[in-house]
Amino acid sequence: MDWQSEMGVFVRVVEDESFSSAARSMKLTPSAVSKLIGRLEDRLGARLLNRTTRRLSLTEEGRAFYQRCVPILSAIEEAERAVTELHTEPRGLLKINASTAFGQYHIEPLIPEFLAQYPDLRIQLILSDSLVNLVEEEVDVAIRIADMPDSSLIARKLGPARRMVTASPAYLEKHGVPKTPDDLKDHNCLTLSFETTLNQWEFRGADGPNRMRVSGNFETNNATALHDAALAGLGLMRTANFIANPDIRKGTLVPVLEDFETKGNANIYAVYPHNRHLSPKVRAFIDLLTETFTPIPPWDL
Repeated sequence: MDWQSEMGVFVRVVEDESFSSAARSMKLTPSAVSKLIGRLEDRLGARLLNRTTRRLSLTEEGRAFYQRCVPILSAIEEAERAVTELHTEPRGLLKINASTAFGQYHIEPLIPEFLAQYPDLRIQLILSDSLVNLVEEEVDVAIRIADMPDSSLIARKLGPARRMVTASPAYLEKHGVPKTPDDLKDHNCLTLSFETTLNQWEFRGADGPNRMRVSGNFETNNATALHDAALAGLGLMRTANFIANPDIRKGTLVPVLEDFETKGNANIYAVYPHNRHLSPKVRAFIDLLTETFTPIPPWDL
């Protein structure tokens, strides 16, 4: 037995005040218990117990050792219980990363009910349009929109994503509907204020994809603000289907240049680091995402 087991046997003998009683509760023989206590005393170089035919009593050294053993064993039990509980029910901190728009529109609405279902869970939602290193930032789950997920991560496909050009009916009534991508030079195009390829609007051309850099009188670093500006009639917006489709169904946005949309779709993935023992909190959240977004994502219903 290791030192922890010897310590446990010693504490049980003291609390039961009997070698035989401790032996029965620990499924050992009385002689085995006696040998363990003797080996412990030899290792420590001190007698821990006074033994008589009628009772056991602690020596001064034994009392000091017992007083220190009890909190140590309790801490070990608590540590093991904490790990066991973390691997049975979702609890603790769950760190989630998503792009600003997808997080605001499709992750935030899921959180209240998820937390109500798992009250021992805490969530930290990190919204960022820059790529986050999951391992370095200790992120449990990230939502990635890409052509190919990082091979160093486990990826669960949630659905397709495609980009489209839309505008409000009021804007189109006032400024006309663009018929070809070349018409965009005469339109107010809403853009992002940071350097990104998303400001190069891609269309299908005769010789392959055709990218156009557009401009207008409003730019922002937030996709949600861009969406609000389009709804307010400020201009044309090129955005993802998971943002625009609900408004298209309601008639508050109208798709344009559909014949020129590129055919290739990126995919939306839930990604998480490789781990042999997937924690319940991550498994529960992945299950929620799968249930919510597959087989048909809500924006395509």
